[in-house]
Amino acid sequence: MSALTNTALLARLVLRRDRIRLAIWVLGTPLLGYALAASVTGIYPDQAARQGYATTSASSLVARAFNGPIAGTELGAVVVAETYVTLALIVALLSTFAVTRHTRQNEETGRAELLGASVVGRYAPLTAALLVIVAANVLAAGLLALALIGAGLPLAGSLAAAAAIGGVGVAFTAIAAVTAQLSVTSRGANALAAATVGLSFVLRAAGDVLGEQSADGTRVQSAWPSWISPLGWGNQVRAFEGERWWVLALPVALLLAGVALAYALAERRDLGAGLIAPRRGPASGTPRLLSPAGLAWRMQRGTLLGWAVGVAVLGFSMGIAGDEFNAMIDQNPAAAEAINAMGGGANLLDAYLAAMLGLFALTIGAYVVQALLRVRGDETDGVLEAALATAVSRTRWLGTQVLAAALGAVALLLLAGVTTGLGYGLVTDDPLGEAVELGGAALLRLPALLVVAGVVTTLFGLLPRWSVVLSWTALLIFLLLGQLGAVLKLPQAALNVSPYTHVPSVPAVDPAALPLVVLTAVAAALLALGVAGFRRRDVPS
Repeated sequence: MSALTNTALLARLVLRRDRIRLAIWVLGTPLLGYALAASVTGIYPDQAARQGYATTSASSLVARAFNGPIAGTELGAVVVAETYVTLALIVALLSTFAVTRHTRQNEETGRAELLGASVVGRYAPLTAALLVIVAANVLAAGLLALALIGAGLPLAGSLAAAAAIGGVGVAFTAIAAVTAQLSVTSRGANALAAATVGLSFVLRAAGDVLGEQSADGTRVQSAWPSWISPLGWGNQVRAFEGERWWVLALPVALLLAGVALAYALAERRDLGAGLIAPRRGPASGTPRLLSPAGLAWRMQRGTLLGWAVGVAVLGFSMGIAGDEFNAMIDQNPAAAEAINAMGGGANLLDAYLAAMLGLFALTIGAYVVQALLRVRGDETDGVLEAALATAVSRTRWLGTQVLAAALGAVALLLLAGVTTGLGYGLVTDDPLGEAVELGGAALLRLPALLVVAGVVTTLFGLLPRWSVVLSWTALLIFLLLGQLGAVLKLPQAALNVSPYTHVPSVPAVDPAALPLVVLTAVAAALLALGVAGFRRRDVPS
Protein backbone atom coordinates (compact mmCIF):
# COMPACT_ATOMS: atom_id res chain seq x y z
CA MET A 1 0.00 0.00 0.00
CA SER A 2 1.30 3.45 -0.91
CA ALA A 3 1.83 6.13 1.73
CA LEU A 4 -0.66 8.29 -0.21
CA THR A 5 -3.39 5.68 -0.67
CA ASN A 6 -6.92 7.18 -0.65
CA THR A 7 -5.66 10.78 -0.42
CA ALA A 8 -8.39 11.88 -2.85
CA LEU A 9 -11.07 10.26 -0.70
CA LEU A 10 -9.81 12.03 2.42
CA ALA A 11 -9.67 15.32 0.52
CA ARG A 12 -13.36 14.88 -0.22
CA LEU A 13 -13.93 14.32 3.50
CA VAL A 14 -12.10 17.56 4.31
CA LEU A 15 -14.27 19.40 1.80
CA ARG A 16 -17.38 17.83 3.25
CA ARG A 17 -16.52 18.78 6.82
CA ASP A 18 -15.43 22.35 6.03
CA ARG A 19 -17.72 23.21 3.15
CA ILE A 20 -19.23 26.17 5.03
CA ARG A 21 -15.94 27.41 6.50
CA LEU A 22 -14.21 27.17 3.14
CA ALA A 23 -17.05 28.96 1.36
CA ILE A 24 -16.89 31.86 3.83
CA TRP A 25 -13.09 31.97 3.51
CA VAL A 26 -12.97 31.80 -0.29
CA LEU A 27 -15.80 34.28 -0.81
CA GLY A 28 -15.20 36.49 2.22
CA THR A 29 -11.57 37.31 1.39
CA PRO A 30 -12.31 38.90 -2.01
CA LEU A 31 -15.40 40.66 -0.65
CA LEU A 32 -13.35 42.18 2.17
CA GLY A 33 -10.60 43.07 -0.30
CA TYR A 34 -13.10 44.79 -2.58
CA ALA A 35 -14.62 46.75 0.30
CA LEU A 36 -11.22 47.88 1.54
CA ALA A 37 -10.05 48.79 -1.97
CA ALA A 38 -13.24 50.76 -2.65
CA SER A 39 -12.90 52.69 0.60
CA VAL A 40 -9.24 53.53 -0.08
CA THR A 41 -10.13 54.63 -3.62
CA GLY A 42 -12.68 57.05 -2.19
CA ILE A 43 -10.23 58.45 0.35
CA TYR A 44 -7.37 59.01 -2.14
CA PRO A 45 -9.12 59.88 -5.41
CA ASP A 46 -6.43 62.00 -7.11
CA GLN A 47 -2.69 62.13 -7.59
CA ALA A 48 -2.17 64.96 -5.10
CA ALA A 49 -3.88 63.00 -2.31
CA ARG A 50 -1.86 59.88 -3.10
CA GLN A 51 1.36 61.90 -3.25
CA GLY A 52 0.68 63.24 0.23
CA TYR A 53 -0.18 59.79 1.56
CA ALA A 54 2.92 58.19 0.06
CA THR A 55 5.20 60.90 1.46
CA THR A 56 3.66 60.70 4.92
CA SER A 57 3.66 56.89 5.00
CA ALA A 58 7.25 56.59 3.78
CA SER A 59 8.50 59.00 6.44
CA SER A 60 6.43 57.53 9.30
CA LEU A 61 8.06 54.66 11.17
CA VAL A 62 4.69 53.74 12.71
CA ALA A 63 3.04 53.51 9.28
CA ARG A 64 5.92 51.38 7.99
CA ALA A 65 5.69 49.04 10.97
CA PHE A 66 1.94 48.41 10.74
CA ASN A 67 1.12 48.97 7.06
CA GLY A 68 4.36 47.94 5.41
CA PRO A 69 6.41 49.86 2.86
CA ILE A 70 4.72 52.12 0.34
CA ALA A 71 5.70 51.20 -3.22
CA GLY A 72 4.75 54.42 -5.00
CA THR A 73 2.01 56.92 -5.67
CA GLU A 74 -0.17 54.79 -7.94
CA LEU A 75 -3.68 54.08 -6.62
CA GLY A 76 -2.97 50.34 -6.51
CA ALA A 77 0.17 50.88 -4.44
CA VAL A 78 -1.82 52.89 -1.90
CA VAL A 79 -4.52 50.18 -1.80
CA VAL A 80 -1.87 47.52 -1.13
CA ALA A 81 -0.26 49.62 1.60
CA GLU A 82 -3.62 50.03 3.35
CA THR A 83 -4.99 46.49 2.92
CA TYR A 84 -2.12 44.02 2.56
CA VAL A 85 -1.31 43.42 6.24
CA THR A 86 -4.98 42.94 7.20
CA LEU A 87 -5.70 40.43 4.44
CA ALA A 88 -2.35 38.65 4.87
CA LEU A 89 -2.87 38.12 8.60
CA ILE A 90 -6.39 36.81 8.00
CA VAL A 91 -5.35 34.21 5.41
CA ALA A 92 -2.29 33.23 7.47
CA LEU A 93 -4.38 32.45 10.55
CA LEU A 94 -7.15 30.78 8.55
CA SER A 95 -4.61 28.51 6.84
CA THR A 96 -2.85 27.49 10.05
CA PHE A 97 -6.07 26.77 11.93
CA ALA A 98 -7.45 24.73 9.02
CA VAL A 99 -4.32 22.56 8.80
CA THR A 100 -4.38 21.92 12.54
CA ARG A 101 -8.08 21.05 12.44
CA HIS A 102 -7.58 18.28 9.89
CA THR A 103 -4.31 16.89 11.24
CA ARG A 104 -3.51 17.32 14.92
CA GLN A 105 -7.13 17.72 16.02
CA ASN A 106 -8.07 14.51 14.22
CA GLU A 107 -5.38 12.68 16.18
CA GLU A 108 -6.38 14.31 19.45
CA THR A 109 -10.03 13.30 19.09
CA GLY A 110 -9.28 9.77 17.87
CA ARG A 111 -10.71 10.39 14.42
CA ALA A 112 -7.34 9.75 12.79
CA GLU A 113 -7.08 6.35 14.47
CA LEU A 114 -10.45 5.33 13.07
CA LEU A 115 -9.42 6.44 9.59
CA GLY A 116 -6.11 4.64 9.96
CA ALA A 117 -7.95 1.37 10.62
CA SER A 118 -9.14 1.45 7.01
CA VAL A 119 -7.09 1.41 3.80
CA VAL A 120 -5.36 4.78 4.23
CA GLY A 121 -1.73 5.64 3.58
CA ARG A 122 0.43 7.12 6.34
CA TYR A 123 0.77 10.50 4.62
CA ALA A 124 -2.75 10.57 3.15
CA PRO A 125 -4.49 12.61 5.94
CA LEU A 126 -1.82 15.32 5.96
CA THR A 127 -1.62 15.43 2.18
CA ALA A 128 -5.40 15.67 1.80
CA ALA A 129 -5.54 18.61 4.22
CA LEU A 130 -2.69 20.40 2.46
CA LEU A 131 -4.22 19.91 -0.99
CA VAL A 132 -7.57 21.36 0.05
CA ILE A 133 -6.12 24.31 1.96
CA VAL A 134 -3.63 25.24 -0.75
CA ALA A 135 -6.45 25.02 -3.30
CA ALA A 136 -8.60 27.28 -1.10
CA ASN A 137 -5.80 29.86 -0.98
CA VAL A 138 -5.35 29.73 -4.74
CA LEU A 139 -9.08 30.07 -5.41
CA ALA A 140 -9.46 32.91 -2.91
CA ALA A 141 -6.49 34.69 -4.52
CA GLY A 142 -8.06 34.31 -7.97
CA LEU A 143 -11.35 35.80 -6.79
CA LEU A 144 -9.46 38.56 -4.96
CA ALA A 145 -7.73 39.48 -8.21
CA LEU A 146 -11.12 39.77 -9.92
CA ALA A 147 -12.38 41.89 -7.01
CA LEU A 148 -9.44 44.30 -7.30
CA ILE A 149 -9.94 44.55 -11.04
CA GLY A 150 -13.61 45.23 -10.39
CA ALA A 151 -12.58 48.05 -8.03
CA GLY A 152 -10.89 49.73 -11.00
CA LEU A 153 -7.27 48.67 -10.46
CA PRO A 154 -4.90 47.58 -13.28
CA LEU A 155 -4.81 43.90 -14.32
CA ALA A 156 -1.13 43.11 -13.71
CA GLY A 157 -0.99 44.78 -10.31
CA SER A 158 -4.24 43.14 -9.21
CA LEU A 159 -2.91 39.71 -10.13
CA ALA A 160 0.35 40.38 -8.31
CA ALA A 161 -1.35 41.71 -5.17
CA ALA A 162 -3.78 38.78 -5.02
CA ALA A 163 -0.98 36.28 -5.64
CA ALA A 164 1.02 37.87 -2.81
CA ILE A 165 -1.91 37.35 -0.41
CA GLY A 166 -2.38 33.77 -1.63
CA GLY A 167 1.35 33.18 -1.23
CA VAL A 168 1.13 34.13 2.45
CA GLY A 169 -1.60 31.54 2.95
CA VAL A 170 0.43 28.88 1.14
CA ALA A 171 3.54 29.68 3.20
CA PHE A 172 1.74 29.36 6.52
CA THR A 173 0.02 26.20 5.36
CA ALA A 174 3.50 24.68 5.21
CA ILE A 175 4.42 26.08 8.62
CA ALA A 176 1.25 24.67 10.20
CA ALA A 177 1.98 21.26 8.69
CA VAL A 178 5.22 21.25 10.71
CA THR A 179 3.77 22.63 13.96
CA ALA A 180 1.05 19.94 13.80
CA GLN A 181 3.84 17.34 14.14
CA LEU A 182 5.42 19.07 17.12
CA SER A 183 2.64 19.58 19.66
CA VAL A 184 0.56 16.84 21.23
CA THR A 185 -2.60 19.02 21.27
CA SER A 186 -4.41 21.06 18.65
CA ARG A 187 -4.30 24.12 20.90
CA GLY A 188 -0.56 23.76 21.23
CA ALA A 189 -0.13 23.39 17.47
CA ASN A 190 -2.28 26.46 16.86
CA ALA A 191 -0.32 28.40 19.48
CA LEU A 192 2.98 27.50 17.79
CA ALA A 193 1.62 28.47 14.38
CA ALA A 194 0.18 31.74 15.73
CA ALA A 195 3.51 32.52 17.39
CA THR A 196 5.18 32.01 14.01
CA VAL A 197 2.71 34.46 12.46
CA GLY A 198 3.56 36.96 15.20
CA LEU A 199 7.30 36.49 14.72
CA SER A 200 6.85 36.91 10.98
CA PHE A 201 4.98 40.17 11.57
CA VAL A 202 7.74 41.47 13.85
CA LEU A 203 10.46 40.59 11.34
CA ARG A 204 8.53 42.28 8.53
CA ALA A 205 7.92 45.37 10.65
CA ALA A 206 11.60 45.56 11.63
CA GLY A 207 12.69 45.23 8.01
CA ASP A 208 10.32 47.97 6.89
CA VAL A 209 11.27 50.32 9.73
CA LEU A 210 14.97 49.84 8.97
CA GLY A 211 14.40 50.25 5.23
CA GLU A 212 15.62 53.17 3.15
CA GLN A 213 13.35 55.95 1.90
CA SER A 214 13.70 56.89 -1.76
CA ALA A 215 15.05 60.25 -2.86
CA ASP A 216 11.58 61.57 -3.77
CA GLY A 217 10.22 60.44 -0.40
CA THR A 218 7.38 58.31 -1.81
CA ARG A 219 8.88 54.79 -1.63
CA VAL A 220 10.60 52.55 0.90
CA GLN A 221 13.11 49.79 0.18
CA SER A 222 12.83 47.16 2.92
CA ALA A 223 15.87 45.90 4.84
CA TRP A 224 16.94 42.26 5.11
CA PRO A 225 14.63 41.18 8.02
CA SER A 226 11.64 41.47 5.67
CA TRP A 227 13.20 38.87 3.37
CA ILE A 228 13.19 36.18 6.09
CA SER A 229 9.51 36.78 6.89
CA PRO A 230 6.74 35.07 4.89
CA LEU A 231 4.59 38.12 5.58
CA GLY A 232 7.34 40.33 4.18
CA TRP A 233 7.54 38.45 0.89
CA GLY A 234 4.16 39.77 -0.21
CA ASN A 235 5.38 43.34 0.10
CA GLN A 236 8.45 42.52 -1.94
CA VAL A 237 6.29 41.55 -4.91
CA ARG A 238 5.83 45.35 -5.31
CA ALA A 239 2.36 45.10 -6.85
CA PHE A 240 1.37 48.09 -9.04
CA GLU A 241 4.95 49.36 -9.09
CA GLY A 242 7.18 47.22 -11.31
CA GLU A 243 5.98 43.79 -10.20
CA ARG A 244 8.66 41.28 -9.15
CA TRP A 245 6.99 38.01 -10.05
CA TRP A 246 9.95 35.87 -9.06
CA VAL A 247 9.30 36.60 -5.34
CA LEU A 248 6.18 34.40 -5.61
CA ALA A 249 8.50 31.40 -5.89
CA LEU A 250 9.51 31.84 -2.22
CA PRO A 251 6.21 30.64 -0.66
CA VAL A 252 6.12 27.75 -3.13
CA ALA A 253 9.64 26.75 -2.08
CA LEU A 254 8.64 27.01 1.58
CA LEU A 255 5.60 24.81 0.90
CA LEU A 256 7.74 22.09 -0.66
CA ALA A 257 10.31 22.27 2.14
CA GLY A 258 7.60 22.32 4.83
CA VAL A 259 5.79 19.30 3.38
CA ALA A 260 9.04 17.34 3.16
CA LEU A 261 9.91 18.24 6.77
CA ALA A 262 6.40 17.38 7.98
CA TYR A 263 6.62 13.96 6.30
CA ALA A 264 10.00 13.35 7.89
CA LEU A 265 8.75 14.35 11.35
CA ALA A 266 5.65 12.19 10.98
CA GLU A 267 7.92 9.18 10.50
CA ARG A 268 9.58 9.84 13.86
CA ARG A 269 6.51 9.89 16.07
CA ASP A 270 3.60 7.66 17.02
CA LEU A 271 0.04 8.47 16.02
CA GLY A 272 -1.39 10.87 18.60
CA ALA A 273 2.02 11.83 19.99
CA GLY A 274 4.03 15.00 19.40
CA LEU A 275 7.74 15.56 19.05
CA ILE A 276 7.64 18.13 21.86
CA ALA A 277 6.92 16.29 25.08
CA PRO A 278 4.03 17.83 27.05
CA ARG A 279 5.14 19.69 30.15
CA ARG A 280 4.59 17.71 33.32
CA GLY A 281 2.10 19.48 35.58
CA PRO A 282 2.23 19.76 39.38
CA ALA A 283 1.40 16.74 41.50
CA SER A 284 -1.67 18.50 42.89
CA GLY A 285 -3.77 21.29 41.43
CA THR A 286 -4.65 24.57 43.06
CA PRO A 287 -8.01 24.62 44.89
CA ARG A 288 -9.17 27.34 42.51
CA LEU A 289 -9.50 24.72 39.78
CA LEU A 290 -12.36 23.14 41.72
CA SER A 291 -14.62 26.04 40.70
CA PRO A 292 -15.78 26.94 37.17
CA ALA A 293 -14.35 30.45 37.62
CA GLY A 294 -10.90 29.15 38.52
CA LEU A 295 -10.91 26.73 35.60
CA ALA A 296 -12.06 29.47 33.17
CA TRP A 297 -9.23 31.74 34.31
CA ARG A 298 -6.68 28.93 34.01
CA MET A 299 -7.80 28.15 30.45
CA GLN A 300 -7.98 31.76 29.23
CA ARG A 301 -5.08 33.48 30.94
CA GLY A 302 -2.52 32.61 28.26
CA THR A 303 -4.76 33.85 25.45
CA LEU A 304 -5.60 37.01 27.37
CA LEU A 305 -1.92 37.74 28.03
CA GLY A 306 -1.09 37.41 24.32
CA TRP A 307 -3.92 39.75 23.40
CA ALA A 308 -2.85 42.23 26.08
CA VAL A 309 0.68 42.47 24.73
CA GLY A 310 -0.56 43.06 21.18
CA VAL A 311 -3.15 45.65 22.25
CA ALA A 312 -0.64 47.54 24.39
CA VAL A 313 1.96 47.77 21.62
CA LEU A 314 -0.59 48.76 18.99
CA GLY A 315 -2.32 51.27 21.28
CA PHE A 316 0.90 53.04 22.20
CA SER A 317 1.92 53.19 18.55
CA MET A 318 -1.45 54.58 17.43
CA GLY A 319 -1.26 57.22 20.15
CA ILE A 320 2.16 58.41 19.03
CA ALA A 321 0.93 58.43 15.42
CA GLY A 322 -1.64 61.06 16.39
CA ASP A 323 0.99 63.73 15.79
CA GLU A 324 1.62 62.42 12.26
CA PHE A 325 -2.13 62.38 11.64
CA ASN A 326 -2.23 66.17 11.49
CA ALA A 327 0.36 66.20 8.69
CA MET A 328 -1.61 63.63 6.69
CA ILE A 329 -4.89 65.50 7.10
CA ASP A 330 -3.36 68.77 5.97
CA GLN A 331 -2.45 67.16 2.64
CA ASN A 332 -5.60 65.09 2.09
CA PRO A 333 -9.11 66.47 2.69
CA ALA A 334 -10.64 63.16 1.51
CA ALA A 335 -8.82 61.29 4.28
CA ALA A 336 -10.12 63.85 6.76
CA GLU A 337 -13.66 63.21 5.55
CA ALA A 338 -13.22 59.43 5.93
CA ILE A 339 -11.82 59.74 9.46
CA ASN A 340 -14.67 62.05 10.35
CA ALA A 341 -17.15 59.48 9.00
CA MET A 342 -15.63 56.75 11.15
CA GLY A 343 -15.02 58.84 14.27
CA GLY A 344 -17.60 61.63 14.04
CA GLY A 345 -17.37 65.07 15.56
CA ALA A 346 -15.96 68.37 14.39
CA ASN A 347 -12.45 68.01 15.83
CA LEU A 348 -10.52 65.78 13.41
CA LEU A 349 -7.89 64.76 15.93
CA ASP A 350 -10.58 63.64 18.37
CA ALA A 351 -12.28 61.86 15.45
CA TYR A 352 -8.98 60.02 14.77
CA LEU A 353 -8.70 58.91 18.38
CA ALA A 354 -12.35 57.82 18.40
CA ALA A 355 -11.83 55.87 15.17
CA MET A 356 -8.79 54.12 16.69
CA LEU A 357 -10.76 53.17 19.80
CA GLY A 358 -13.50 51.87 17.52
CA LEU A 359 -10.98 49.71 15.69
CA PHE A 360 -9.76 48.35 19.02
CA ALA A 361 -13.33 47.50 20.03
CA LEU A 362 -13.82 45.61 16.76
CA THR A 363 -10.54 43.76 17.25
CA ILE A 364 -11.31 42.88 20.86
CA GLY A 365 -14.61 41.50 19.58
CA ALA A 366 -12.49 38.74 18.03
CA TYR A 367 -11.12 37.95 21.50
CA VAL A 368 -14.67 37.72 22.88
CA VAL A 369 -15.68 35.33 20.09
CA GLN A 370 -12.54 33.25 20.56
CA ALA A 371 -12.95 33.05 24.34
CA LEU A 372 -16.61 32.07 24.22
CA LEU A 373 -16.21 29.55 21.41
CA ARG A 374 -13.92 27.65 23.73
CA VAL A 375 -17.12 26.34 25.33
CA ARG A 376 -18.01 24.65 22.05
CA GLY A 377 -14.55 23.11 21.92
CA ASP A 378 -14.98 21.83 25.48
CA GLU A 379 -18.30 20.30 24.46
CA THR A 380 -16.93 18.47 21.43
CA ASP A 381 -13.85 17.32 23.36
CA GLY A 382 -15.95 15.86 26.19
CA VAL A 383 -14.69 18.29 28.84
CA LEU A 384 -18.10 19.88 29.26
CA GLU A 385 -19.86 16.56 29.85
CA ALA A 386 -17.37 15.68 32.59
CA ALA A 387 -17.78 19.11 34.23
CA LEU A 388 -21.57 18.88 34.25
CA ALA A 389 -21.35 15.45 35.88
CA THR A 390 -20.19 17.26 39.03
CA ALA A 391 -22.23 19.61 41.23
CA VAL A 392 -22.10 22.37 38.62
CA SER A 393 -25.27 23.52 36.92
CA ARG A 394 -25.40 24.41 33.24
CA THR A 395 -26.35 28.00 34.05
CA ARG A 396 -23.42 28.46 36.41
CA TRP A 397 -20.93 26.91 34.03
CA LEU A 398 -21.96 28.93 30.98
CA GLY A 399 -22.44 32.11 33.02
CA THR A 400 -18.90 31.78 34.33
CA GLN A 401 -17.52 31.47 30.81
CA VAL A 402 -19.44 34.57 29.69
CA LEU A 403 -18.28 36.52 32.75
CA ALA A 404 -14.65 35.54 32.12
CA ALA A 405 -14.87 36.70 28.48
CA ALA A 406 -16.57 39.96 29.53
CA LEU A 407 -13.92 40.72 32.17
CA GLY A 408 -11.21 39.99 29.61
CA ALA A 409 -12.88 42.43 27.22
CA VAL A 410 -12.99 45.09 29.96
CA ALA A 411 -9.29 44.62 30.67
CA LEU A 412 -8.35 44.82 26.98
CA LEU A 413 -10.53 47.87 26.33
CA LEU A 414 -9.05 49.69 29.31
CA LEU A 415 -5.54 48.73 28.23
CA ALA A 416 -6.21 49.95 24.68
CA GLY A 417 -7.49 53.33 25.89
CA VAL A 418 -4.74 53.84 28.46
CA THR A 419 -1.87 52.92 26.14
CA THR A 420 -3.29 55.05 23.31
CA GLY A 421 -3.61 57.93 25.77
CA LEU A 422 -0.07 57.45 27.03
CA GLY A 423 1.31 57.47 23.49
CA TYR A 424 -0.68 60.54 22.50
CA GLY A 425 0.05 62.18 25.86
CA LEU A 426 3.78 61.98 25.23
CA VAL A 427 3.19 64.14 22.15
CA THR A 428 0.94 66.63 23.98
CA ASP A 429 2.92 66.56 27.26
CA ASP A 430 -0.07 65.26 29.25
CA PRO A 431 0.28 61.45 29.36
CA LEU A 432 -1.68 60.97 32.59
CA GLY A 433 -4.62 63.15 31.56
CA GLU A 434 -4.89 61.60 28.09
CA ALA A 435 -4.60 58.08 29.52
CA VAL A 436 -7.47 58.70 31.95
CA GLU A 437 -9.66 60.33 29.29
CA LEU A 438 -9.10 57.73 26.58
CA GLY A 439 -9.29 54.87 29.07
CA GLY A 440 -12.78 56.00 30.04
CA ALA A 441 -13.73 56.54 26.38
CA ALA A 442 -12.61 53.02 25.52
CA LEU A 443 -14.76 51.48 28.27
CA LEU A 444 -17.85 53.03 26.68
CA ARG A 445 -17.42 50.46 23.86
CA LEU A 446 -18.13 47.62 26.30
CA PRO A 447 -21.91 47.36 25.63
CA ALA A 448 -21.20 46.62 21.94
CA LEU A 449 -18.85 43.82 22.98
CA LEU A 450 -21.50 42.47 25.33
CA VAL A 451 -23.87 42.26 22.35
CA VAL A 452 -21.19 40.26 20.51
CA ALA A 453 -20.95 37.96 23.54
CA GLY A 454 -24.73 37.64 23.52
CA VAL A 455 -24.78 36.66 19.85
CA VAL A 456 -22.15 33.96 20.40
CA THR A 457 -23.92 32.64 23.50
CA THR A 458 -27.27 32.51 21.68
CA LEU A 459 -25.74 30.60 18.79
CA PHE A 460 -24.04 28.18 21.19
CA GLY A 461 -27.27 27.60 23.07
CA LEU A 462 -29.59 27.23 20.08
CA LEU A 463 -27.40 26.19 17.13
CA PRO A 464 -24.30 24.57 18.64
CA ARG A 465 -23.14 22.80 15.48
CA TRP A 466 -23.21 26.06 13.53
CA SER A 467 -22.05 28.31 16.35
CA VAL A 468 -18.39 28.56 15.29
CA VAL A 469 -19.06 29.51 11.68
CA LEU A 470 -22.00 31.81 12.40
CA SER A 471 -20.20 33.60 15.26
CA TRP A 472 -17.22 34.54 13.12
CA THR A 473 -19.54 35.47 10.25
CA ALA A 474 -21.51 37.80 12.53
CA LEU A 475 -18.30 39.47 13.71
CA LEU A 476 -17.17 39.95 10.10
CA ILE A 477 -20.51 41.56 9.24
CA PHE A 478 -20.21 43.87 12.25
CA LEU A 479 -16.69 44.76 11.10
CA LEU A 480 -17.75 45.64 7.57
CA LEU A 481 -20.83 47.58 8.62
CA GLY A 482 -19.44 49.25 11.71
CA GLN A 483 -16.10 50.36 10.31
CA LEU A 484 -16.45 50.56 6.53
CA GLY A 485 -20.17 51.20 6.24
CA ALA A 486 -19.88 54.93 6.86
CA VAL A 487 -16.97 55.29 4.45
CA LEU A 488 -18.84 53.34 1.77
CA LYS A 489 -21.99 55.40 2.50
CA LEU A 490 -24.24 52.40 3.07
CA PRO A 491 -27.88 52.98 4.10
CA GLN A 492 -28.41 53.74 7.78
CA ALA A 493 -30.68 50.70 8.10
CA ALA A 494 -27.73 48.47 7.17
CA LEU A 495 -25.36 50.30 9.53
CA ASN A 496 -27.78 49.83 12.43
CA VAL A 497 -27.30 46.05 12.28
CA SER A 498 -23.87 46.46 13.87
CA PRO A 499 -23.86 47.20 17.62
CA TYR A 500 -20.73 49.28 17.10
CA THR A 501 -22.76 51.80 15.09
CA HIS A 502 -24.74 52.80 18.18
CA VAL A 503 -21.76 53.48 20.48
CA PRO A 504 -21.06 57.23 20.93
CA SER A 505 -17.73 58.12 19.30
CA VAL A 506 -16.14 59.53 22.43
CA PRO A 507 -13.94 61.66 22.59
CA ALA A 508 -15.11 63.13 19.26
CA VAL A 509 -18.67 63.56 20.57
CA ASP A 510 -20.27 63.81 23.99
CA PRO A 511 -21.27 60.49 25.60
CA ALA A 512 -24.95 59.52 25.46
CA ALA A 513 -26.46 57.12 27.99
CA LEU A 514 -29.51 55.89 26.06
CA PRO A 515 -27.67 53.92 23.30
CA LEU A 516 -25.46 52.26 25.90
CA VAL A 517 -28.46 51.25 28.01
CA VAL A 518 -30.27 49.85 24.98
CA LEU A 519 -27.20 47.86 23.88
CA THR A 520 -26.80 46.47 27.40
CA ALA A 521 -30.46 45.41 27.44
CA VAL A 522 -30.10 43.71 24.05
CA ALA A 523 -26.99 41.91 25.29
CA ALA A 524 -28.81 40.74 28.43
CA ALA A 525 -31.71 39.42 26.35
CA LEU A 526 -29.38 37.53 24.00
CA LEU A 527 -27.44 36.06 26.91
CA ALA A 528 -30.65 34.93 28.61
CA LEU A 529 -31.83 33.35 25.35
CA GLY A 530 -28.55 31.51 24.93
CA VAL A 531 -28.54 30.20 28.51
CA ALA A 532 -32.16 29.06 28.17
CA GLY A 533 -31.39 27.21 24.95
CA PHE A 534 -28.31 25.58 26.49
CA ARG A 535 -30.32 24.34 29.49
CA ARG A 536 -32.85 22.59 27.23
CA ARG A 537 -30.67 20.88 24.64
CA ASP A 538 -28.57 17.72 24.71
CA VAL A 539 -24.90 17.74 25.69
CA PRO A 540 -22.96 16.97 23.60
CA SER A 541 -24.89 18.14 20.56
